[in-house]
Amino acid sequence: MILVYKYEASSLCYYTVSALSFSADSLAKSLLSVQASAVAMHHFLSMMFSLLAIIGPVSVQSTDGRSERSVDRYYRTELSVSNGGTWGSWGGKSMCPSGTYANGFSLKVESPNYFGGDDTALNGIRLHCVDQPGSYNYNAIESDVGGWGKWTDARSCSSGFLTAFQLRVESRLEDGDDDTAANNINFKCSEGAVGGEGTNWGDWGDMSPTCEGKGICGLQTRVEESQGSDGDDTALNDVIMFCCD
Repeated sequence: MILVYKYEASSLCYYTVSALSFSADSLAKSLLSVQASAVAMHHFLSMMFSLLAIIGPVSVQSTDGRSERSVDRYYRTELSVSNGGTWGSWGGKSMCPSGTYANGFSLKVESPNYFGGDDTALNGIRLHCVDQPGSYNYNAIESDVGGWGKWTDARSCSSGFLTAFQLRVESRLEDGDDDTAANNINFKCSEGAVGGEGTNWGDWGDMSPTCEGKGICGLQTRVEESQGSDGDDTALNDVIMFCCD
């Protein structure tokens, strides 16, 4: 509930005093009345600020945007794979809001540069968190993301939540060749599986262990920052997933 308070300026009393026909007594009464109105206004504004401090800020949640994210949510286990790339640094943990779990995801992918440009392949992973499978209201969360490519359409489990994953990763190439590191990701669901729409360099590694708990509820990505105009960029290299009860 949002309480809106409006103070109409027209409710103030203005006093016009004729320079030719007033007494000292009437002027004093007028000044006292104006002073009383100012004191009342001061008390009114003080009460409003106190009320707002108690209520706190009001947030509006979109059905398709990131709105609420917690880095402190308790998680039961973390999932990792052995074939992740080693360039870059780990970003911060990003967790689904309490009571929600990842049912779907989208990827940020740079399409292959067929004319000799530097390829980065997979740049980001975004999880879509819902309180129950099939819900149209979700919170999208992401950890660090590379600066190339576009987001794919969302892919979701037909039933249940995401419970395990595997990465497609290109191993380190010879000096002078174009490294891309992580290229794609697949997920296992509570029932069935769902694949990503990444690129095709490299090889699929083993599937991670399966969640102990209800499903995946957060992630943390390893991303290499831009290496400059003459460097070889790889963007996303590895990811860890978190599981919650």
